Amino acid sequence: MGESFDVAIAGGGIVGAACAEACAAAGLKVVVVEPSVIGGGATAAGMGHIVVMDDSPAQIALTKLSRDLWIERKDALPAEVEYLACGTLWVAADDEEMAEVRRMQAVYTRIGVRAEVLDAHALAQAEPHLRPGLAGALLVPDDSVLYPPCAARHMLRGIEVRRQAAVEITGAGIKLRDGTFVSAGITVNATGACAPELTPGIEVRRRKGHLVITDRYPGFVSHVLVELGYLKSAHSTTSDSVAFNAQPRRTGQVLLGSSRQFGSDTTAIEPQILSRMLRRAEEYMPGIGQLSAIRTWTGFRAATPDKLPLIGPSPADSRMYLATGHEGLGITTSLATGRLVADLIAGRTPPIPPGPYGLIDRNYDAAH
Repeated sequence: MGESFDVAIAGGGIVGAACAEACAAAGLKVVVVEPSVIGGGATAAGMGHIVVMDDSPAQIALTKLSRDLWIERKDALPAEVEYLACGTLWVAADDEEMAEVRRMQAVYTRIGVRAEVLDAHALAQAEPHLRPGLAGALLVPDDSVLYPPCAARHMLRGIEVRRQAAVEITGAGIKLRDGTFVSAGITVNATGACAPELTPGIEVRRRKGHLVITDRYPGFVSHVLVELGYLKSAHSTTSDSVAFNAQPRRTGQVLLGSSRQFGSDTTAIEPQILSRMLRRAEEYMPGIGQLSAIRTWTGFRAATPDKLPLIGPSPADSRMYLATGHEGLGITTSLATGRLVADLIAGRTPPIPPGPYGLIDRNYDAAH
């Protein structure tokens, strides 16, 4: 009989890596199955924004826990992870959006997240390249950015990785494309938008996004800049949408998003979507069109109908776990996801209730 593991994880993106790291820290023998580059899928197409989101109590709990975990370990991250504590500015275009700024500030204050309302003058001082006439913003100073592929690789240091594609996953292990079987006491499907291929019946859909990164322009953008309209575009489940989202990198580059599409399964750049996204960026930051772009690429978010990830055991087999469906928050919530998975496997009480992220009572059929 071949070697057996306590936990076998399909998927070497940042969520799978975080699950592997947390399980290994709990004293479990872990293997990760990943046919491609570590952190090379949706992880490489993520903006790397570590942010607290307030769409629902469950989302607040997961994003806040994860941001707290990132902050706890930031000083131990290697330079290549490019952790940058730049803060987020939620930009308000008008008085209606300023009302949303004040609502968000009240929510964040209530949950212990530092947040400050900036008026138009303070916003212009904080980000002078934004267009004049914006109403203000909410500054969340403890948010950050990092480079996700290197973060995933860092998490997997010392953990065995099998460079093979998983073709079948059960509670007993993972079957690989070459026919071999990796035996394990617990398995985890952390393959993102590809998760339904291994666990048929779960409601996880591909949601395509485009990204652009510029050459080095240190100081052009100082905070992560997100228009409040981004929240509306993120909530849309029927139409293609774009929103202004720009962030600084430690390299001095500017990373630009965002677009969201259902129904597009090609990784090709779609010029009409990219043009809409860049025009939107110029509406908020007119000078950004003068910067030189050095790369454009796409990726697929793993989206669920209720905007919450699937984290926990399958109702059909308690030894087979899911860790997918994070959509645009996989980077942010990776550490919290890993913590929940490891705690559940090890029989420990998680720091937040895991129920909202499980499959039970969510009308998802994972019986296959």
